[in-house]
Amino acid sequence: MVVLLDLIGFGIVIPILPFITPRLGGSSFDIALIISSYAFCASVAGPLWGRLSDRVGRKPVLIVCTLGAAAGYLLLGTAESLVTLYLARGIAGIMAGNFPVASAMMADVTSPADRARGMGMIGAAFGLGLVLGPVLGGLLAGPDGSFMVPCLVAGMMSLLAVLAAWLFLPESHDRGASPSPELRQSLWQVLRASRSRLLLLQFALHTGAVSAVTYVFPLWVHAHAAWGSREVGIVFGVVGAIMALNQGLLMGRLVNLLGELRLLKLCISVFLAGELLAIFAQSASAMVAALVLALAGATLCMPVLNAMTSRVGAQNDRGRLLGAASASAGIGRVLGPLLAGALLAAGGFVSALCLPLLMVALYWCWAFMAAHRSASAMQRVA
Repeated sequence: MVVLLDLIGFGIVIPILPFITPRLGGSSFDIALIISSYAFCASVAGPLWGRLSDRVGRKPVLIVCTLGAAAGYLLLGTAESLVTLYLARGIAGIMAGNFPVASAMMADVTSPADRARGMGMIGAAFGLGLVLGPVLGGLLAGPDGSFMVPCLVAGMMSLLAVLAAWLFLPESHDRGASPSPELRQSLWQVLRASRSRLLLLQFALHTGAVSAVTYVFPLWVHAHAAWGSREVGIVFGVVGAIMALNQGLLMGRLVNLLGELRLLKLCISVFLAGELLAIFAQSASAMVAALVLALAGATLCMPVLNAMTSRVGAQNDRGRLLGAASASAGIGRVLGPLLAGALLAAGGFVSALCLPLLMVALYWCWAFMAAHRSASAMQRVA
């Protein structure tokens, strides 16, 4: 519930960010830079928040990060220049430790057999936030595309999440446990010892492809069908509903039926098919279908990746490893929009859409060629 409340606030600003920047004198590439500034700051701060949660507990870190997100939304709502816009998203990125810390909490309270299902519950909350958030953002923006009210509401939702965490959320991490030997090692040494470096690379490929296609989509439908923030918000709301249903209702059943690796391969294949369809789309309805197909596949990949990552190290290193995964995902969120924006400026929409297709193709190759080695390493640690 805490993740849901915070993600509603996060989702509210999604459909309005591509339209705030031009009003403040920015270009389409500035949109990519603003999206990437959030992701860059999140990638730097993610491992630090994760390591801190290993030391002082998950709950206080989650509360501090959610308070920081509220401050970022409130600053965004009052932005009157591009500099303030960059600053607001940078602050929000620095404080974006709530999702990896919440994932670490879920890993603390679930058995290895139920880990993917538990991560799916976190993902379902994420998806529900992306159902309600973008729809609220589009509706609150109104026909004139006002962004102050949506951002203020986003800040209020994060403050509600802080209150809910403070009152109702129990601590899940045993801070009295002795530190593991790996905690004294560098993160790179821990990753090398657990043979999970390629596993963490997939977080960058995954989020790079998702962020690239979600960056291109609003610009594509605006250019080809004159859509605005309202229509984009509704589409992202539908996609969020699909994410929530997939992760909340299907995740546990599919893992039991197929196993984690088979499910991962299937979902990446669906993801790849959606990216292919996007390149050949000629109408808004075809582009929406491509987005839905791609993200329907992508949404089931992340709980599996999180579950695999949570098992490659000791419990006292879990926050750090999931923070590293969040950092890798943040790098993907930086590179995805930046490279897609550069390709869009240089060669148009087809060139920009080739980027996520290439990222998913590499992701697909890893799943079919290298994932078994990661699974073997994970089993040795278990």
